[in-house]
Amino acid sequence: MHVIGSRRRNQPAPPHAIFESLTNPDRDPTRRWLILLSDEIRPRVLESTHPDLVVWSSLWPRRPDARLRFDLPSDGGSGTDLRWTLSIDDPLPDESTTGHLRKRVNQLINANLRRSYGQ
Repeated sequence: MHVIGSRRRNQPAPPHAIFESLTNPDRDPTRRWLILLSDEIRPRVLESTHPDLVVWSSLWPRRPDARLRFDLPSDGGSGTDLRWTLSIDDPLPDESTTGHLRKRVNQLINANLRRSYGQ
C-alpha cells in the first residue's frame, strides 16, 4: 500500500473518547459528525487497539482498497494528537482525486469530529 496522505492535529478530547467516536460514530446522536457525501459509504472498523489505534475500511466504493489509520496518542494533557494516514493500492489515483480524498478525510476528522467536541 502507498501512503497518499497523512496529517496530525490535536483534538480536544482524550484518546479514549476519540477512540469511541471513531469506532462508534453514532453513539451520541446529538454530536453527529460522520456526514458522508453521496459517493461515500460508511467505513467498517478493520482493526482497533483501545485507546490508541483504529483502522477503517474505505469510504469510497470506487476505491475499496483504501485504508484509513488513526493513531491516537495523548497530547500529554487532556487531548489527543490524532494522526490520520490514508493508504491505497496500485493504481494510484491522479492528483485531483488524491486531493479530493485527502480533503474529505481532513474535513471529517479535523473539522467535523473536532467541532463535535466543541472546537
